[in-house]
Amino acid sequence: MPSQEHEQLVAMVQAAPPAGGTIEESRAGFDAMLSANVPPADAQIENFMLADMQADWVSVPESDPGRVILYLHGGGYVIGSNVGYREFASRLARACAARVLLINYRLAPENPFPAAVDDATAAYRYLLQQDIEAQRIMVAGDSAGGGLALATLVALRDAGDPLPACATCFSPWVDLECTGDSAEEGAVDDPMVAVEGLKEMGLHYAAGNLREPLAAPLHANLAGLPPLLVFVGTREVLLADSTRIVDNARSAGVDAHLQVGGELIHVWQIFPIPEAAESLQQVGEFVTRHVP
Repeated sequence: MPSQEHEQLVAMVQAAPPAGGTIEESRAGFDAMLSANVPPADAQIENFMLADMQADWVSVPESDPGRVILYLHGGGYVIGSNVGYREFASRLARACAARVLLINYRLAPENPFPAAVDDATAAYRYLLQQDIEAQRIMVAGDSAGGGLALATLVALRDAGDPLPACATCFSPWVDLECTGDSAEEGAVDDPMVAVEGLKEMGLHYAAGNLREPLAAPLHANLAGLPPLLVFVGTREVLLADSTRIVDNARSAGVDAHLQVGGELIHVWQIFPIPEAAESLQQVGEFVTRHVP
């Protein structure tokens, strides 16, 4: 059974959905909801410009400077920022004994596909230019950021770049057309994500390219990608995105693992609740296995 904190979170979201109104209002609401979770006192946050992007280095005393997570935030490629994810990044940094690089990649509709992929690959190459070894990097993301993490790996592989040691995706959005059975009307009771809203975001991001593999990695050839850890809840419109992408990865020979949270909502990890702590412990163990 979900924790009391999880159910309180569900009630809060149902009472005041973070996205709604204009795109600007949705962006402000999403950032405000996440920024209500304040980073711990021992977290260090260094904001800087990475090319034309705002970015943050987030670290805690446990962070190994040479072990890095490139984190790609969620928000349907339309909302979200590095600012809202600082508290979560501090928990991720602690769980993985790593530094986290948060980037504020360009958003649609002002900057449609492939802007986000271009920014994410540029951020990864920036890490290599800082003499951080590929084998000591994990790429991770949630929701659209989880799909972007996979697209980034595919783009890097196709360009001949050295790939990171592993990747973690929290409830990744990999099918911009929302064709999974969990996206069918009445299939799940998802308080976080509405199918029509997703489809609208998909059009903002990649109209005319909804099946382009770097926009919708469900359609990508995943052969040669590094080990992959995917989380999803059973109370998610995007449940079938996770199950299908893991099946595709395994069919392509990727060492892919799926963790399904019973009755849990979309990207529960970004909120400081007991289920998130359990998930991040699993991510830490995954990183320990794959990142020296």
